[in-house]
Parts: sequence; structure tokens; C-alpha cells
Amino acid sequence: MGPLKETHFSLGDYVDFHKVAVNVESISIKLNQLNYLIGQDDMASAVRRLWEENANVFSVLDVLIAVRAKDQKKTLGSDGEIRLVSDYFKTPEQVTEFLNETGLTEVFQAKQIRNLVDYVFGVEVGLDSNARKNRGGHIMEDLVASIFAKNGITFDREVYYTEFPEIVRVLGADNKRFDFVIQTPGKIYLIEANFYTGGGSKLNEVARAYSELAPKINAVPGFEFVWITDGVGWKSARNKLEEAFAHIPSVYNLSNIQEFISVVKND
Repeated sequence: MGPLKETHFSLGDYVDFHKVAVNVESISIKLNQLNYLIGQDDMASAVRRLWEENANVFSVLDVLIAVRAKDQKKTLGSDGEIRLVSDYFKTPEQVTEFLNETGLTEVFQAKQIRNLVDYVFGVEVGLDSNARKNRGGHIMEDLVASIFAKNGITFDREVYYTEFPEIVRVLGADNKRFDFVIQTPGKIYLIEANFYTGGGSKLNEVARAYSELAPKINAVPGFEFVWITDGVGWKSARNKLEEAFAHIPSVYNLSNIQEFISVVKND
């Protein structure tokens, strides 16, 4: 428990700037056309003129308030009706209403935004930071993969248990996928890797699930279940982790993963 790490994020994991740049580039032409609205005193007239030129440019307005069209966000209109944010982009009058109600009209007229491409780049950085939680699991997997690679361990990633008929007979119809599989002349290691910065019921569920899974796999000759987990979140679920040790002989964290690597190399 002592060496459990507070985080597994490196500076490069906080924002995926390549993804941000791709997202901005995909709508940059429309954003440049919307720049026409910046500094306009009569916003309704400006919107109408731009609409007549190219009504499609307004389809990207949602990102200006950090909303993605695919999320189908709903809002309460001034008329008391519930509607999708994207419903405001169907007529020039609705676009003007959107700009007025969100406060963008005032922002544009005061020139608080100078260039919408640059502005949206910042918005995308913020939206991407919200995706950190979803990236967390992949970051742990990538970290473990890099450790394996640096130590010359050959492995496969995201392997379904159906690749192994012996395991299918034990697990039945469960469509389980393992983060890593390492095959040595003596054994096949089925590996799960995760990291928890905070506590909660999820940790208890994971510990219970793996405690049930490991004995089934380990009972099959030539197979072993390995759990690589870390994070200070386990300090609040210490008892569950301790119970898991009774059922899972091979539990490692990022500090002692070298012990597992030694086992693999000597197998």
C-alpha cells in the first residue's frame, strides 16, 4: 500500500493537442466566415446577410458555448419550450436569438473575441480536458505496455478470451476482453491493468469480480490471471484489496511490476 501512486498522468496526457487541432481544422472555414459577425453593431442584419451568403456556417455555433452537436444538448427557450441547441440554427431569426440569449452578441460587438478559430482552439482544449477521465484507463494500459516493451516482453493487447477454448469452457458465454496477454513456453498470462485516483463502489466491484475470475482461470492448466493495479484510491478500499489477495496470487502495482517481469522472463 505504501508506494501507491497519486496519479499516472504525465504532462503529455492532460490535453491531446493533435485531436484539438484536427477538430478545429475540420470547421475552420466556417469559423473564419463567422468572424464576419465580430464587431457588427446590428447583429440581426449581419446574421441575415451571412445567412444569405452561406446558411451552413451557423451549424458550428454550438461549439462556441462548449457544446457538441452529437451530444444533443437541450435548453429551455425564452418561450418556455424545451428544444435542442441545434434547433436555433434553422433560421436567421433563431440564430440571432441564440447569439442574444447566450451573450455572444455582446461579446462579438465588444470584440472580446478577435478570431473564432483561435477561440475555438481554446474551447476544444477545455472540452478535451473533460475527457481525461475516459483516457485514464488507456493511460494506465499504455504505461504498462511501455514497461513491458522496455523489458523486452512480447505481449498482445485487448484480447478476447474466446481466443482460448480452454478458458471459454470455464467462463461460459461471458464476452470478456483482457488488457494484455503474455504467452511464454510455460504459461499464458491473462492480464488486467487499471488505476484509481479516487475511492468508491467501483473499486469494490472490481476487486470482487477479479476475485471470482482469477480462481476459475488459474484452475485451467497453463493459464494464470494477473492483476496490475495502482492508485491512492485503494487506500479507501484497503480491505477489499486485501481480500482479493486471498484469491488472486498475482497482484502487482507499478512499483513492483518488475517482480512479474522477472517471473515471465524465467518462465
